[in-house]
Amino acid sequence: MILVRPRNPLNMGAAARAMANFGLEHLAVVAPYAPHWREARSAVGAPELLQNARETASLAEAVADCTLVVGTGTLTYRKAEQQVVQLPALAPLVQRELAQGGRIAVVFGPENHGLSRDDLAYCHALVEIPTDVRQPSMNLGQAVAVCLYELSSRAFSAVEELPAPHAAAEGSEPPTFRPPGPAVPSGALELLSGLIEETMSAAGYSPRSMQAANRHDLRLLVRRLGLNPADTRRALGLFRRILWRLKRPSGRRDESA
Repeated sequence: MILVRPRNPLNMGAAARAMANFGLEHLAVVAPYAPHWREARSAVGAPELLQNARETASLAEAVADCTLVVGTGTLTYRKAEQQVVQLPALAPLVQRELAQGGRIAVVFGPENHGLSRDDLAYCHALVEIPTDVRQPSMNLGQAVAVCLYELSSRAFSAVEELPAPHAAAEGSEPPTFRPPGPAVPSGALELLSGLIEETMSAAGYSPRSMQAANRHDLRLLVRRLGLNPADTRRALGLFRRILWRLKRPSGRRDESA
């Protein structure tokens, strides 16, 4: 579980308590607002979980070793740029990723506005908790508890029963946004998108004012492609070669060309 820029230590403690309720131990907190969040009294039965939580300065750092990153939020005030998964449909995705040995992050945004558009660019999918349209938002601690209950009852307990990584839940194919097989950690995808961005800049692809928009779009693109580790290495080699050629002094001749 990853909490991004949380503001209220009580909510953070409630999230930790929910994790303890369902047997999860790995919590990461990105740029927390309150300095003393590790002492939140609401973490009843889970003080060690808060004490051992990993604190990072950025979401990119928090998800670097994760092969499936799922953002949470409502579509009431945003237009999704990645696949939207209703919470009940999340379990098959998690089952498949766990069966393949992947590492999963479920990401929750700050209490005041949720995950930003830039935050969601690091996510393979956006999961939406079904709520009444008159009150779409949910308290952070409650949202964590609802998601974990769903995963605990539908995904975690069933992983060992899967006969193969491609097995479907309850006789139906799970929703998918990439081909099955070994997944690529988010850190490697971030390396690739950064290299492509540098290559575009060296080629004069677009004005400087467009660089932030290009960076956002590239993060989304490399996650949509569903690259496997071998394809990722090939793409890195390809763009490194292109970048080297672009940066080479114009007077030099490449005999291998």
